[in-house]
Amino acid sequence: MTYQNYSLKQLQQIDAAHHLHPFTDHKEMREAGSRIITHANGPFIYDSEGTEILDGMAGLWCVNIGYGRDELADAAYAQMKELPYYNSFFKCSTPTPVLLAKKLAELAPKHVNQVFFGSSGSEANDTALRLVRHYWALEGKPEKNRIISRKSAYHGSTIAGTSLGGMEPMHKQLNGAVPNIVHVMMPYAYELALPGESDHDFGLRAAKAVEDAILEAGADKVAAFIGEPVMGAGGVKIPPMSYWPEVQRICRKYDILLMLDEVITGYGRTGEWFAAQTFDIEPDTITTAKALTSGYQPLSALLVGDRIAATLVEKGGEFNHGYTYAGHPVACAVALKNLEIIEREGLVDRVKNDTGPYFAKALQEHVGGHDLVGEVRSIGLMAAIEIVSDKATKARFLPAGSAAVTVRDHAVAQGMMLRATGDTMILSPPLIWTRETIDMACGRIAKALDLAQADLRKQ
Repeated sequence: MTYQNYSLKQLQQIDAAHHLHPFTDHKEMREAGSRIITHANGPFIYDSEGTEILDGMAGLWCVNIGYGRDELADAAYAQMKELPYYNSFFKCSTPTPVLLAKKLAELAPKHVNQVFFGSSGSEANDTALRLVRHYWALEGKPEKNRIISRKSAYHGSTIAGTSLGGMEPMHKQLNGAVPNIVHVMMPYAYELALPGESDHDFGLRAAKAVEDAILEAGADKVAAFIGEPVMGAGGVKIPPMSYWPEVQRICRKYDILLMLDEVITGYGRTGEWFAAQTFDIEPDTITTAKALTSGYQPLSALLVGDRIAATLVEKGGEFNHGYTYAGHPVACAVALKNLEIIEREGLVDRVKNDTGPYFAKALQEHVGGHDLVGEVRSIGLMAAIEIVSDKATKARFLPAGSAAVTVRDHAVAQGMMLRATGDTMILSPPLIWTRETIDMACGRIAKALDLAQADLRKQ
């Protein structure tokens, strides 16, 4: 590899001179120097100094089958040799997106049978927004165009994705969002439940916020509700089991479309192919990306329900929307092989029946009792650890988010990559993790918490 001719310092200097990173304080990072990840294998990543790090984030929620899979490289190479690229415009198609669309329709809920391809989750959510508003216009109701989302939701970082999401710092920097998108409370019981309120009752109250927003605008003005089944980047916020059935009932009552963002939860993360199946949701659209290829190629797939698809086909004429790389043949070839491996190795069932329950148990036993931990929660192979200064009162360290960064830095030093989001540590490991890998992770996290506690108590 050409990078082997460069030292770590040289790579850091070039990185600082030319590379603008996503979601980064560039001044701070360039002063410290970036960590250069050079190779990976199985559940581990390695930096330029040879440090082995257990990857607790599956790259960025995506490398579900782990690193170093020759079959995916071979699938990409074979497709590149045969047909490296052709577009899906001009009434043309290529074999791999055709076959991938068929496979996704087989895996998705039974009423979801159409697929629109892109290159990222952000693109897919742009498409979902366009498609939902276009649907209502075709149905003769163009005024039915308001979208209800949630505070702290993450739906990508394009203009439309940022607008759909509920991250205030992103809205502030955007300085002008897509209009007619409103945000309601998130279903996060740890911080928002009332004293003595049960999870069940809290879930109903959080769902009622959706109904209140519909009534405030008027149902004839509301196109859809969008939500992540489990809020990911906002801190792995798992809703009470009462929440989604009630949201679905409300959407049906007022004839509001239901959009699910499964960019993080899709393809096995929650112990089903889609979290729609985990929570028994029947959405009109499902946004997917990330684990569709296990991150080996950029690819997204917006799965479209029969109701929207029928109107689009029968009444739509030309849908003036699309991307150069929609249905890229190489990315789709990799996705087909990736899904084949997930099926062949039984990874979805393993998460549901073995590693998911073991993950929850191990985190509670080895991490949940720590003085810095207010709550541990998980579903499938995704989890959150709330960092607090006082377990009883749920008080946080100041300034906000600083303690989680301290924990994260100690974790990485212990050979454990996990993410700090506000005061929450989040994990989303590859689905290939075993019980032994989970034990290793819990041991390293516990050690990082001990070291962080010693630092934080000095302040």
